[in-house]
Amino acid sequence: MDSLTQIILGAAVGEAVLGRKVGNKAILWGAIAGTIPDLDVLCNLFFDAVTSNEVHRGFSHSIVFSLLFAPALGWLVYRFYGKKESSWKGWTKLMFWSLFTHPLLDVHTTWGTQLLWPLEYKFSFKNIFVVDPLYTIPFLLFLMFAVFQKKGTPKRAKLNQCGLVISSAYMILTLIFKWITYDVFVENLKIQEIAYTELETKPTPLNSILWSANVDTEDAYLIGYYSLFDTNRPISFLRVPKNHDLLGDLKNDPLIHRLIKLSKGWYTIEKKEEKLYFNDLRFGLMGISPDERRFVFSYELINDNGLRAVETPKNTSEVKLQLKALFERVKGI
Repeated sequence: MDSLTQIILGAAVGEAVLGRKVGNKAILWGAIAGTIPDLDVLCNLFFDAVTSNEVHRGFSHSIVFSLLFAPALGWLVYRFYGKKESSWKGWTKLMFWSLFTHPLLDVHTTWGTQLLWPLEYKFSFKNIFVVDPLYTIPFLLFLMFAVFQKKGTPKRAKLNQCGLVISSAYMILTLIFKWITYDVFVENLKIQEIAYTELETKPTPLNSILWSANVDTEDAYLIGYYSLFDTNRPISFLRVPKNHDLLGDLKNDPLIHRLIKLSKGWYTIEKKEEKLYFNDLRFGLMGISPDERRFVFSYELINDNGLRAVETPKNTSEVKLQLKALFERVKGI
């Protein structure tokens, strides 16, 4: 999830673990611990785009990381305050749960989280977008109300608990929405007699009402959208050719194998103006208009003294129009 949401979650967990003893200090250190796993983005300063994306949500998002760093961070805070606030064990407990709930939340998004590092498998439930105001805003409001209550009071604890319960309930609701919409996509593919080998669904940006599907067929991928407010109608699928043959001899290059692994096999190859592009389908298209063909993650393949993959810059000038189109589609058709 986004950094703000992770800060709020860490703060709320810190309050739940140690707020009764240390008050707002628990919220502060929980918030700090809650954002620490995402410091792996600093890899962008030292590595190329492919390596950085491989590292993201790896070791720092694992249970091993939480177990190793919680005692060290807990000791530092304990030394900072001394015995007057809490014990080393108390601060370590706060740090562990604030660190570990970060990747537990991230497993629900599309990217994938290497929770059991060093095992390479990344967990990804794909039931919530990385930024979802309906998850974050109620959570934030209850935490803010709790901050202004005296430490140790039942009202403060209850307000914090309400934020945790409501956010968790919404997360469960998104899982239900995923189950409902998945069945709709399956039924549409069956009605349209479309043969496919795999189907993945995920929510579109900033909401859990409009869902998209990637469908793997023999020589192309199909992309479709369904809103919970849609009336009964056939889903129109956009066909995107795989074009894997365009790689030619490059298909044997180690970098291509890394990109395929990174995309979990959901990729297309595109040739534009004599340039070759590797498109990662997992995060969808830049917009939902019928003529949209640009993908959120796309790499230009440059073969000069060895193959390189350069991530194509994202055009942010159209964000306002894209969001308008998105929320119009959320309303259903």
